[in-house]
Amino acid sequence: MAKSKINILVVFYSMTGNVAKLAKAVAEGAGSAGDTEVRIRQVGELIPKDKWNDVMKKVKEELKDIPIATMDDLEWANGIAFGTPTRYGNMSAQMKNYIDMTGGLWQKGALENKVAGIFTSTNTQHGGQETTIITSMVPLFHLGMILVGVPYSEQRLFSMDPVSGGSPYGASSVSGPMANRDPTDNDLEIAKTLGKRIAGIAKKVAGKL
Repeated sequence: MAKSKINILVVFYSMTGNVAKLAKAVAEGAGSAGDTEVRIRQVGELIPKDKWNDVMKKVKEELKDIPIATMDDLEWANGIAFGTPTRYGNMSAQMKNYIDMTGGLWQKGALENKVAGIFTSTNTQHGGQETTIITSMVPLFHLGMILVGVPYSEQRLFSMDPVSGGSPYGASSVSGPMANRDPTDNDLEIAKTLGKRIAGIAKKVAGKL
């Protein structure tokens, strides 16, 4: 009997490209779990085009082929990874706007028992690495989702050189004051671990329902 595939959605917002890089690593990790179908989606932009700076224009051009996330994507998925840059210790307005549109799904319990994880990028080492992930968990609990992070069996969480992201709460990276520091190899590997864990736990949950 053929195994049914687990559907994993990686949905993100990225203005400078760092969260997008993490998203691709999360998706790679989810795919490595086997018997998974992975979708990468980006949420819609709220900033008017005439306000975009050169970096944002470049990133938007690079990401133009990634579809805009819909509510159908959320319903399709067994597991979902949400990626957002920090905004004063919280998720970005763009990601908040997307989650705020889930009222219809909330009413019918469509997201209950779906596995979820969160990843982020901040300018500084202490600029929201943990608080952004933790505060982003709140609406997901309201939606009935099962939240997972990155356990300390992922040895890269102990890394101190170079400066890296990652915590028990989820994957992350430190992008620097000008947001031009790429995620480190450690950051990307931790992101892969998060993706693989979301997929693995989603399989177990799906097998019990």
